[in-house]
Amino acid sequence: MNENKIQEDKTSQRKKEHLELCLTNDVQFKSKTNGFDKYDFVHYAITEVDIDKISFETKLFKKKISYPFLISCMTGGIGEAEDINAKLAVAAQELNIPIGVGSQRQSLENKKFINSYSVIRKNAPTVPVFGNIGAAQLVQSTNLDTFQKLVDQIEADAMVIHLNPLQELLQKEGEPNFSGLLSKIKKLVKVLNVSIIVKEVGAGISKQAAKELLEVGVKGIDVAGAGGTSWAGVEILRNKNQKKIDFWDWGIPTSHCIKEVNKLKKKYKFILIGSGGMNSSLDVAKAFALGADIVGSARIILQVLNKDGIDGVKNLIQSWFELVKSVMFLTGSQSLSDLRQKKIMLREKII
Repeated sequence: MNENKIQEDKTSQRKKEHLELCLTNDVQFKSKTNGFDKYDFVHYAITEVDIDKISFETKLFKKKISYPFLISCMTGGIGEAEDINAKLAVAAQELNIPIGVGSQRQSLENKKFINSYSVIRKNAPTVPVFGNIGAAQLVQSTNLDTFQKLVDQIEADAMVIHLNPLQELLQKEGEPNFSGLLSKIKKLVKVLNVSIIVKEVGAGISKQAAKELLEVGVKGIDVAGAGGTSWAGVEILRNKNQKKIDFWDWGIPTSHCIKEVNKLKKKYKFILIGSGGMNSSLDVAKAFALGADIVGSARIILQVLNKDGIDGVKNLIQSWFELVKSVMFLTGSQSLSDLRQKKIMLREKII
């Protein structure tokens, strides 16, 4: 067996193990929350909001979407991923919302599972679709034109670069070398014919990190903060290595990331995506109130798909936004822009 084939098999096996673990609740953060539990909405007793006239329609990369909700990057590159992505894409198309693919690293290594990625655009022909590649692969690349091929492969509207230094550090096959990353991102911005979004995978993006990314031309920040899936936990369970248990809850809570990165809106024009532990309608509403333009979720969507199918995913997302409407009514917010205007407060400040 040649070296490339061995690498392909290892990558596929790792993706399969990740998928199996994420179908469980064993990989949640243990003691750290997403931070939304520390906030309450400011009740507005004389609300005059017409709840029936609330609309969530907005534009994302020149396409109109019905809800500012992203089915976050999850899987690809294994046989099981094709069916999962096909169903998620149907849900995204029927809801008219954006969807991301899992890491396309496998496509750089071989074409065996290319359908596990391309099926998304096939089943979601008109919604925004996001490609996805890891920072480690970008840093190692000697030919940035390769990444345009990944964009073309799924007819992507934007390309996500995922940052996972903690995961790479703990993964037994990890590649924790991000030297030159910002420079590579700056060059890739000029090479691709679509915008670049940078996301974490559960440890959060700080205000300073976001600022530096925006300075090199990134057009979207997906904070993917702490409080949802712990990818340190995923790798600790995969490796059966309790020596790294101290890193299980590493990261910046999602609420803090959104609040701080939102402050950069005063100077930079970008899309702020709030993800990381978005497991309830109140999490979603609070993310919007703190400044997110779009919210995203992955593991709970995967679990609902596995249990209740496409209709289950659609019902979950629609029910979340029905409750967001109720929050907007009770806070005197006719639009999400209104909801972002000091309609939330830290719980300890309530008297």
